[in-house]
Amino acid sequence: MSLGAHLAELRKRLTIAALALIAGMVAGFVLSDTILASVQALLAATDQRRLATLNFGEITSAFDLRLQIAFTVGVILSSPVWLYQLWAFIVPALNRREKMYALGFVGAAVPLFLAGCVAGWLVLPHMIALLIGFAPADSSSILNARSYVDFILRLTLIVGVAFVLPLLLVLLNMVGVMSAGAIIRSWRYVILAITCFTALATPAADVLSMLLLAAPMVLLYLVAAGVAGLNDKRRARVLSPTVMLPELIQGGA
Repeated sequence: MSLGAHLAELRKRLTIAALALIAGMVAGFVLSDTILASVQALLAATDQRRLATLNFGEITSAFDLRLQIAFTVGVILSSPVWLYQLWAFIVPALNRREKMYALGFVGAAVPLFLAGCVAGWLVLPHMIALLIGFAPADSSSILNARSYVDFILRLTLIVGVAFVLPLLLVLLNMVGVMSAGAIIRSWRYVILAITCFTALATPAADVLSMLLLAAPMVLLYLVAAGVAGLNDKRRARVLSPTVMLPELIQGGA
């Protein structure tokens, strides 16, 4: 393809992705009341001896907050579309096998990302209760609404991205960059990294919250190592006749 054709293709893909994002933002704006009520309910679950409320310090704060929620929800809802458009734009530069790997990555990344967002949401009540609990008893915590919602959205998205990282290990193995042995040999560092991440993401006093988040991440890492091991065995079976063929020819000569 010429440079002009590439630019036309890029414009087409960006237009489709932008339209999907706008549609997702519209849905997110409609759902913003429900989402805002849900994040407010997290405050209601804190210690009753401490009052925690949201504060809208400016006249446009409430509207800006709804736009922020709409954009985040739009990115999540439209992720299958813009991920596919990204894959479709790169497709001409990939061979057939790499195209299948990319398509499989997109198909598996979306549910893993959503599962991570759900896991992050489940540990949020423990985090908020702990952080609000540092305030003195019989006091009031007047939280900036935008900062509070931004904290919740960022944490949820970070955990969602963390759930996709084991999939990258599988993709690196599929393209021959990293072997299953290298993945398995790094298990100590991986477990340590997961433990540190969950300890920072769930600074709750109880260990249960940390384990609830760490367990699925460790399981995904083990699954990634297992899939990489199966792929290495398949690759070894495919390459073994090719390796032995020159030896047989030399022996016959």
